[in-house]
Amino acid sequence: MYSTGDVRVSFGAPQIRRSDDGGRTWEMVGTAWDASGDPAWVRDEIDGVENFWAPELVEHDGTWYLYYSASTFGSNDSAIGLATATMLDPDDPDFGWTDRGMVIRSHAGEDHFNAIDPAVVTGADGNPWLFFGSFWGGIQMVPLEWPSGKVAPTGRAAAEPVTVATRSGVPDPAIEAPYVVERDGWYYLFVSWDRCCSGVDSTYSVQVGRSRDVTGPYLDRDGVDMALGGGSPVLASSGSMIGPGGQSLSKGWLGYHFYDGDDGGAHRLAIQRLAWQDGWPVATPTAG
Repeated sequence: MYSTGDVRVSFGAPQIRRSDDGGRTWEMVGTAWDASGDPAWVRDEIDGVENFWAPELVEHDGTWYLYYSASTFGSNDSAIGLATATMLDPDDPDFGWTDRGMVIRSHAGEDHFNAIDPAVVTGADGNPWLFFGSFWGGIQMVPLEWPSGKVAPTGRAAAEPVTVATRSGVPDPAIEAPYVVERDGWYYLFVSWDRCCSGVDSTYSVQVGRSRDVTGPYLDRDGVDMALGGGSPVLASSGSMIGPGGQSLSKGWLGYHFYDGDDGGAHRLAIQRLAWQDGWPVATPTAG
């Protein structure tokens, strides 16, 4: 499991944890890089970056691609960077990530989007797509290409980001953390709504919509386009589980974080099998 870094460890590099018991307990086993591997271009591009957020891991043709966010809280002066490696296990003598530079950038006062929270999915034609975004203009989509893992040149699709989900019509446009998976011919777009990172005052929740095409439109259960504010609930605060969100999915497992109201608001990771009912994902606070 790769997760957001801590400024106090390895210049804020993404952290690595490993479980040997099916995800019940986790051991910290290192970071994606140490001080010598820190992507210095980030500090030159964006003032004030302390750590790297919301990493996304994708494997293609024997290469692992690690996408990460570089920003400061509450700003869209941001970038998504990329590193590649041939393996994930930091105990392997050949372990090591190679910096590949910037994937996409947003500039404060210039762009309507925020280049953080990367998620990659492969379409039916074998081409990859990058979903990303937070607040501002909502969730965006842009085409990538292999083997570079970077934004595809114009020709296959417009290189400018396209909006696929927003919080249209609400006072606080809080939406972030997209994640897209394909199942039975449908693409499902999961997002987090409302406020993260406020301890027991967090209001985070997980919402979803689906589309027959990876490029959308993504509609919720009521047929409302997520680009117009639609979204159907998957998980929300319940009992001592407060503010679930920041979700990702892997081989049928749903991972997310929350605050534990029974333990003073301690930050927790949860992993559970995602159930499906009538073509829609189902998760409960007590499962798994």
